[in-house]
Amino acid sequence: MPTRLSRRSLLQSASASMLLAGVPALRAEEAERHFDPRPQGWRTFDVTTTVTLKDAKGPSTVWLPVPSLDNGWQRTLDVHWTDNAGKVQMSTDGDTGAKILTASYDAAVAQPSITLVTRVQTQNRGVDWQAKATEAVEPAELHRWVQPSDLIPVDGIVRKVAQQIVAGTRTDREKVQRIYDWVIVSSYRDPKVRGCGVGDIRAMLESGNLSGKCADINALFVGLCRAVGIPARDIYGIRLVPSAFGYRELGGNPASLKGAQHCRSEVYLKGHGWVAMDPADVTKVMRQETPEWIKDPAHPIVTPVRRALFGSWEGNWMGYSSAADLTLPGAKKGKLAFFMYPQAETAEGARDPYAPDTFVYQITAKEITA
Repeated sequence: MPTRLSRRSLLQSASASMLLAGVPALRAEEAERHFDPRPQGWRTFDVTTTVTLKDAKGPSTVWLPVPSLDNGWQRTLDVHWTDNAGKVQMSTDGDTGAKILTASYDAAVAQPSITLVTRVQTQNRGVDWQAKATEAVEPAELHRWVQPSDLIPVDGIVRKVAQQIVAGTRTDREKVQRIYDWVIVSSYRDPKVRGCGVGDIRAMLESGNLSGKCADINALFVGLCRAVGIPARDIYGIRLVPSAFGYRELGGNPASLKGAQHCRSEVYLKGHGWVAMDPADVTKVMRQETPEWIKDPAHPIVTPVRRALFGSWEGNWMGYSSAADLTLPGAKKGKLAFFMYPQAETAEGARDPYAPDTFVYQITAKEITA
């Protein structure tokens, strides 16, 4: 049931987050769980997405996200595809930089099919808080990531809540830590939400219902950071393989990545550059890692994840882009809030991207070790 965010409850949550940031490792059980991703070299994966539009009526179009990231923790080595007589084109959205594979079929193709194979390399990511970043970032790039999107505004209630959360802090890192902790304390994962959620943070704050999935919870974190002037963005992607640290909910089954889509986030901190964040996965561990819902962020199963995901993440995941408010080439429907699921339209309308078995699509990953 939605709960209202009163000033009193807001400040209580903010106080709790201040305490949470300094919780010592007092429980002996904590040693039983470990989660500490550190850069250890590149891993190579072939990620295969296969789409088959059964019983397609009239002309049809399929759109697939393609990784557009090239940085210190992910790079693309090769992209190729096969299809059954469609018109296939790779494009880059001029506003967001997202790469899009568009396959168009005429009415004579009764069962359009396309297979996209992307070879990517990923690695664990972790910030060294003692080191200083040397890579320069253009001011225009940083300015972009404090701007609002349709579902992530930075004014009104978003700014009001953000300012209350960070009251009394001095540095951007302190502000981000306070927001990160507050989101973990105040929100929770709802497994019944379809897909990755909607990400409408104004509606979340106005209703007081701070439940959802990664696109909701990480969008809330990003929006609150932007509202106090800290560049932040979501990165939309998909989990590829199990976690090396034994956390069932923080990995994917490479033989079938159904429902493995996941967005992460990052913030820009002066002296450190872009820093990895993922409060949504902390709430996922709390809600789904064990049969019982863990409601204590200082629980020994949660603590290692909560600490690590402020500054690091595991390289068992592939990001597509940070594109928001994206219009797909030739699509009849309007803008997408984010693009990490295959999309398709036929003469009968759009297929449901959250129903891979009726869409129909499947995604698999294979690690290349040779």
